[in-house]
Amino acid sequence: MNAPTTRRLTVAQALVEFLAHQYTERDGRRHRLINACWGIFGHGNVAGIGQALLESGEALPYLQGRNEQAMVHAAVGYARQRDRLCAQAVTTSIGPGATNLVTGAALATVNRLPVLLLPGDVFATRSADPVLQQLEVPHAGDVSVNDALRPVSRYFDRVTRPEALIPAALQAMRVLADPVDTGAVTLALPQDVQAEAYDWPEEFFADRVWRVTRPAPDVGALAEAVRAVRGARRPLLIAGGGVHHSEAEEALRAFVDTTGIPVASTQAGKGSLRHDHPADVGGIGHTGTATADALAREADLVIGVGTRYTDFTTASATLFAAPDVRFLNLNIAPFDSHKLGALSLVADARAGLEALTLALAGHRVEEAYEAAYGVAKADWERRVDAAYGAPDASVRPSQTQVLGVLDALVDDTDVIINAAGSLPGDLHKLWRARSPRQYHLEYGYSCMGYEIPGAIGVRLAAPDRPVWALVGDGTYLMNPTEIVTAVQEGININIVLIQNHGYASIGGLSEQTGGERFGTAYRFRDKDGTYTGAPLPVDLAANAASLGMRVLRAGTVAELRTALAEARGSNQPTCVYVETETADTVPGAPEAQAWWDVPVAETATRPAAVAAREAYDRYAAGRRRHL
Repeated sequence: MNAPTTRRLTVAQALVEFLAHQYTERDGRRHRLINACWGIFGHGNVAGIGQALLESGEALPYLQGRNEQAMVHAAVGYARQRDRLCAQAVTTSIGPGATNLVTGAALATVNRLPVLLLPGDVFATRSADPVLQQLEVPHAGDVSVNDALRPVSRYFDRVTRPEALIPAALQAMRVLADPVDTGAVTLALPQDVQAEAYDWPEEFFADRVWRVTRPAPDVGALAEAVRAVRGARRPLLIAGGGVHHSEAEEALRAFVDTTGIPVASTQAGKGSLRHDHPADVGGIGHTGTATADALAREADLVIGVGTRYTDFTTASATLFAAPDVRFLNLNIAPFDSHKLGALSLVADARAGLEALTLALAGHRVEEAYEAAYGVAKADWERRVDAAYGAPDASVRPSQTQVLGVLDALVDDTDVIINAAGSLPGDLHKLWRARSPRQYHLEYGYSCMGYEIPGAIGVRLAAPDRPVWALVGDGTYLMNPTEIVTAVQEGININIVLIQNHGYASIGGLSEQTGGERFGTAYRFRDKDGTYTGAPLPVDLAANAASLGMRVLRAGTVAELRTALAEARGSNQPTCVYVETETADTVPGAPEAQAWWDVPVAETATRPAAVAAREAYDRYAAGRRRHL
């Protein structure tokens, strides 16, 4: 018998070679699972993974970042744009390089998006102990800072021997490719083990395909779901991110065209139907439309498809108010399908919707119900027009007018990206999504600083689509450094940088909860400790230009139209900088249509906090536990 064929490689070389041969497959189409590796090198990965990436050439392309957290954000943006069928890896040194991954890992796992993290680790052999940047834990010699990644990873392993890489790498790929279990996957790599050679079986480097299946619903559960839909007089469907991940948009449209059931969307699910489809009633929940939220309050059946029902979606358990309301959840994850005491339909979103549509042939909601939500939809569209409108093009625009100008410019191919601040609320209420992947809001973790690196990831995944990162001044100051990456690599993204001199979103929340906007403005501090002075002399446009970006300044609505059009046609990374009008006299987005639970001080001396608590108690009385 011949001995098995082996290849002698270091652990790092073997891992890079292995990753280059991993694929996913869905619906007969094959995709490269790990398309590239982001990296910032230091001790702990420069002589291991760094050397292996250099040696591999284009087998696993290398992307250079400036901030470890931002590299994860870019990888997450890429994975989402590719419907979770493709992912990227991120390698860092030990110490701060590794711990900088934690926020990005949490974002990936919260949003159920795949990313492979490869942080360096301390010496497995303890030959240098403590090594530079090592955390010493007197009661646990096997702990390193990488253990901080355990709670935010869907899979974690520390590869302390060469042969342990084989099962660890296979488990890592399994999780990355699993639509139920996916998220951040961490393989901590001690720096001495990375450089250690081993005789690897050739089978380890063979092409391996991880099939992403479309499980169909159980026959009995489907029959129960169909009875629930047929028995409902006021049904409402909530489209979550799972609709996009499953590429179920056409199946959703077919279901709606058959049944006439209106569709509201979460932040992750917006765009599941085009904005101009008669059944699309817009965003749901605290940042939703009046149309969708009114339907939710009266619904007797809520059909959740691919949603995990965050507090923004449910208005902190106050939105679904009908005494007889029931829930039907179609979700590939049993954990989510059982929420709110729902009838559970565990299945792929596309497969489940197709099965429901077939079983509901001939069933449609009452004409009066369709007519009523159609009128409400038209009324909301008029409110959007009012918020977007700018009758005088020579004035400084409001934030919603900025969105209106952009809305008038883009087509189906554009992608807009945002994550935090006041923009998510305005966008969820107002943006008119034209295609399934146009609206890219990271709102599961709502991480300030996601937008610019996320845009880079999206552009890498969709190089022919115009990509817009919508960034407030607070978010920009959190993480602008990947501008340098976009410039260096020629990744043509557009940034719309909105300056309003403070944290607008949290400022409004502070005011509502009795905090009187304390600590939310970018202004000089007065002698009494308040921030009521003049705006700080900070020029963010100059900062973006200093990082290599082309910058266009827009002072009026007319100038903004010109600048955005020029940026869209540019062949280089471009920033449009606009200072917005914040006075109460200018148009803005409609107020929140539903509550959000942010506890207010039960006792306080300042009148604003006392009044805020009284309002809080009134809203909180409407909370309901659905069982």
